Amino acid sequence: MPDIAISPALDPPAPTTRQAATAPPAALTLEERLTLVNAEMTARLDEAAVAYEVNTAHIPTEPVDLADIVTVPLTPTLQPAQTFPTPVAGLFQRARHRLLTDGWCTGTAIDAQGARCLYGAIRAEAAGDYALQQRAIDVLQEAIRRAFGDDADSVPAFNDAHATSRIPLRMLDRAALLADARGL
Repeated sequence: MPDIAISPALDPPAPTTRQAATAPPAALTLEERLTLVNAEMTARLDEAAVAYEVNTAHIPTEPVDLADIVTVPLTPTLQPAQTFPTPVAGLFQRARHRLLTDGWCTGTAIDAQGARCLYGAIRAEAAGDYALQQRAIDVLQEAIRRAFGDDADSVPAFNDAHATSRIPLRMLDRAALLADARGL
């Protein structure tokens, strides 16, 4: 009978050297074969991790502040979370609560819908006590400068520099902690 060759498209491919080297022998037990496959996959994953690091090394990255990533629920609790015993820290807490309930705005102390900026919320919660209001503005300005450097000229300028209320509200929290630590 003549030797009939099967079409190359139908012939199974010859094993490559890598496949031949890593193919588990048939005489091994199941556990031994699984151990070999595990070692092979670990080597492949390590190789892929190195390739990823090399391919992404040129991409510039900046540190991530987790407070920018962790968000609050869509419907925030409208009650203050903690009460501060000091007057300025309590003022910050009340101002934060007012911003959450009435809304936050930029460009004006209070807009047509009743939303307020940082300064407007502090002024409303100070209820005419100008000394308390000024101490709060000074502490808030210091908290802003600690976090952002000397870029912010004033509290209203800092407020207007943001598109959302997330960072201004966080600054009220930091200022409340600072005021409480100082006993203000």
